[in-house]
Amino acid sequence: MILVTGGAGYIGSHVVLALQAAGFEVLVYDNLVYGHAEFVPAPMLIRGDLEDRVGLARLFAAHPIEAVIHMAAYAYVGESVTKPAVYYRNNVYGTLCLLEAMVEAGVQQIVFSSTCATYGEPEQIPITETHPQRPINPYGFTKLVVERMLRDFDRAYGLRSVVFRYFNAAGADPDARVGEDHDPETHIIPLVLDVALGRRPHITVFGCDYDTPDGTCVRDYIHVSDLADAHVLGLKYLKSGGPTEVFNLGNGSGFSVQQVIDTAGQVAGRKIGVQMGARRPGDPATLVGSAERAREILGWQPRFADLQTIVRTAWTWHQKRFGS
Repeated sequence: MILVTGGAGYIGSHVVLALQAAGFEVLVYDNLVYGHAEFVPAPMLIRGDLEDRVGLARLFAAHPIEAVIHMAAYAYVGESVTKPAVYYRNNVYGTLCLLEAMVEAGVQQIVFSSTCATYGEPEQIPITETHPQRPINPYGFTKLVVERMLRDFDRAYGLRSVVFRYFNAAGADPDARVGEDHDPETHIIPLVLDVALGRRPHITVFGCDYDTPDGTCVRDYIHVSDLADAHVLGLKYLKSGGPTEVFNLGNGSGFSVQQVIDTAGQVAGRKIGVQMGARRPGDPATLVGSAERAREILGWQPRFADLQTIVRTAWTWHQKRFGS
């Protein structure tokens, strides 16, 4: 049995689907602060907090858990700046509680959702796993702290890990079983699709004078189902005896904000209202990652790498979830 913390969230629910398709029995642990109970079949969902150390001990005692995929975290960069205590308590202390419960239960394999935010300002593009890690916000730093914790737990207790540093997760399950539904929503594709549905009057573009082909920021968008596939491969890697490793997960190529807007308009067949805004502090012109190590070591191969497919799956889900 595989325990997925945060399995009722956007990425977590897609990981659950991928695990089930691969034949794994799954148990989801989620406090539903940001997750959605309807994203997970009721029998496999246990509602609980990572900070509940006693509850975690009972969880591991009651179920034959072989490995953990740890996705539960708070992940709003701006909120992490204004409420850092919340992020250190949930992301760092909560993970410590989970790791201690795993060690006590003899569970020695974990796949961890980290982030490209641990790198901070890019020194070169594409970003590889050897890029210096200098996060510029508390969210990124909490993820970096957990990465260091995992290395220490490996050395001290033999708890092996695969760490995935995500770039921009996007899209939705091709069958529209689950998808993106955040409150508040901060990701560009659902925000643009909100405009297409008439739920927002326009999308604001923060800066159009960057050193990029069309002047707008370029980001590395990776389909959420491809992310989910990588977690299954990471789990199999650990189960086969693989040592602790770190992998970027991205497409290796970037798309600009303007390209996303244009593609969404084409897919939806609707005009997207745009309002130009000033640059946001700390927004790099380009963020693109190299996922060559994941391809070489895990055999990972993205299936939905083109922007048209990413946006089309998101639009199908968006209409189902929010359309009138």
